[in-house]
Amino acid sequence: MPCTVGSLTEFGHLHGQVRLPTGQLVVCGCVAIRGGDESSDWLDFYVPVGALDQAGLAYWEGRPFFRSDVMDEWLAAIGAEIFKSASFSLGVIGFEVSGCTDASTLAGKLPQTRDIGYLLPQGDVLHYGAANT
Repeated sequence: MPCTVGSLTEFGHLHGQVRLPTGQLVVCGCVAIRGGDESSDWLDFYVPVGALDQAGLAYWEGRPFFRSDVMDEWLAAIGAEIFKSASFSLGVIGFEVSGCTDASTLAGKLPQTRDIGYLLPQGDVLHYGAANT
């Protein structure tokens, strides 16, 4: 089944496969988290660490948590494509980052020091701030 708003609404959590930028086909998941009236909605897309291991993708690279420049750049490109048809106020890229911050906290400015990646719109332009620590 396709990953659509309708399928996420009906089933809540979808599992499937995705081709990594390195060419390997791996398992993945997607879940919509509704925040209600007082908070934001989140769309989580993920590839399990075990799938990255099976694909032979290096994801540690000497950084804290699970970091991979290859995966971060790929996920940022996916976010940029999504933004073209479904704008959002903030995207975050990294290991277990759902809910770690919100657009109002950032006030339109990328942090100078970043242990995660940020997709932050300014008007109609989406800016990507890669993790740099």
